[in-house]
Amino acid sequence: MLTTLVRAFRTPDLRNKLLLTIFIMAIFRLGSHVPTPGVSYTAIRQCQPASGSGNQLLGMANLFSGGALLQLSIFALGIMPYITASIIVQLLTVVIPRFETLKKEGQAGQSQLTQYTRYLTIGLAVLQSSTFITFARNPATLFPGSNCQNILVNDTFANAALAVLTMTAGTGLVMWLGELITERGVGNGMSLLIFTSIAAGFPGSLWAIQQQGRWDTFFLVILMGLAIIGIVVFVEQCQRRIPVQYAKRMIGRRVYGGTSTYIPLKINQANVIPVIFASSLLALPGLAVQFQQGNPDPPGWVVWISAHLLSGESPWYMGIYTALIVFFTFFYVTISFNPDEVADNMKKYGGFIPGVRAGRPTAQYLSFVLNRITVVGAGYLAVVALIPLIALVTIQANQHFPFGGTSILIMVGVGLETVKQIESRLKQHHYEGLLR
Repeated sequence: MLTTLVRAFRTPDLRNKLLLTIFIMAIFRLGSHVPTPGVSYTAIRQCQPASGSGNQLLGMANLFSGGALLQLSIFALGIMPYITASIIVQLLTVVIPRFETLKKEGQAGQSQLTQYTRYLTIGLAVLQSSTFITFARNPATLFPGSNCQNILVNDTFANAALAVLTMTAGTGLVMWLGELITERGVGNGMSLLIFTSIAAGFPGSLWAIQQQGRWDTFFLVILMGLAIIGIVVFVEQCQRRIPVQYAKRMIGRRVYGGTSTYIPLKINQANVIPVIFASSLLALPGLAVQFQQGNPDPPGWVVWISAHLLSGESPWYMGIYTALIVFFTFFYVTISFNPDEVADNMKKYGGFIPGVRAGRPTAQYLSFVLNRITVVGAGYLAVVALIPLIALVTIQANQHFPFGGTSILIMVGVGLETVKQIESRLKQHHYEGLLR
């Protein structure tokens, strides 16, 4: 990997792309520390440093924003509205025929879907920023256990509207920066901005573990992290390759086809989406419980949720979390990979799997293989997602344990994909130099 980066910086064109990418990532991190107008940064600093740990949904959003959310900076929403909008549009392609038609139209249809995603991102940014500014009027919802007062400078409509407008504009700027990296930089811009946000919290998390425990605990976490990263890299690279043979066709005086290729089916076909879905859904009961905080005689369901679903140590929490991850893994793989569509495309262009008849038998075979791979992928995602919860029981480092769950899956996945793109560009440059 280091050799690849050194070779990339020696290539002028690729070096300019890398420098642009690094510059945009630096701007993103700088904006994460610029406070939103109308918000008292001094009051925020007086809140407890472990704030947000009691709310899993806010904790995930704060993770993706690099800690900017709980600072209510101009980039407080980060890339979360865009991620949510992308997932919604992707799910709607299965429900709305118009979206499904656009998806099949190629580049033109994809551009239209991207435009819809941008509009939805701005709408979600307005909604989410309004929600967080409402929370800021009662800081206990953002900072559980703290004694913070109202962190808004002036509790007026004009001040709240200015804060909402600023945070929404920040989301639009982050979205533009991500697309700029994708077009003129290296790698997927949105993924790299998430990578930057998560990586920015690693030094603080590791140092917090050292301050809570001893140096032996600190080095134990480092060794566990290296082992987890190695396992995740290995599994993320694993794939089942379905061989595909294309028959020869005579068109005029030319012969087309006769080539061999394969369909790569990754073990982790759903990536990190099931973990995000499961965490978000499991955080909703906690939000419902917050509305009953002032009730001296809470209902029975509030007591049960408080006892079993608000703590990662609970066996109920771990069991439901695992079940949700498995369910969403199968759900997402089903909507993202359609064996019938793949089989029809193969039949249209004269392709077939050796030993399997074209058409419906091919679709059944792909579905058979995909279901069994998804079982392994779902188990793998569940184990990785449970690592921080297990760390809470064993070494009491859940709140600061960085090597596990969503963070490690995103960082390893984005890192591998970026290195692959750099290597691909290096090979293209090498071939161009050879032809010249």
